[in-house]
Amino acid sequence: MTRICSLRLPHDELRNKMQEIYFAGGCLWGVQEYMRHLPGVAFTEAGRANGTTKTTEGEYDGYAECVLTRFNPEIVSLKQLFDYFFEVIDPYSVNQQGEDIGEKYRTGIYSTEPEHLKQAEDYIRSRSDADRIAVEVLPLSNYVKSDDEHQDRLTRCPDDYCHIPGDLLHKYKR
Repeated sequence: MTRICSLRLPHDELRNKMQEIYFAGGCLWGVQEYMRHLPGVAFTEAGRANGTTKTTEGEYDGYAECVLTRFNPEIVSLKQLFDYFFEVIDPYSVNQQGEDIGEKYRTGIYSTEPEHLKQAEDYIRSRSDADRIAVEVLPLSNYVKSDDEHQDRLTRCPDDYCHIPGDLLHKYKR
């Protein structure tokens, strides 16, 4: 499901302003549901970051469950997105968020833009707890869209399990 941005700009002009970043914060269902309601976020998609294959079939290939997040930097800055992201993760946990355990549930920030990665590293370094943070910041080397059953899962099935508490999950829902 695609969210429509409420800005009144010609489609091409709006598309040119958009940027993409990928957030891994445990189970992608909750991260996608949370991110899709943030101000300035125009589109989210559940996927897999930095695995070794181009398919969702087969053995685990080292990916992290992630959410492609397309946003308008004139409405929401990367720092604000990082603040939002850190609201819903345990940044100290390694390969676990809530009851979800395993390497695919690690936390991470990925991008094809070096400036995004620099800002993420600076953001983490600026925190007083930086030495305890286990969020990886890496270039996006591979992205695979998750199967349709995982797209907008908590919108379609709101009673499914989510590691993010309900009041926080929809804190920014309009």
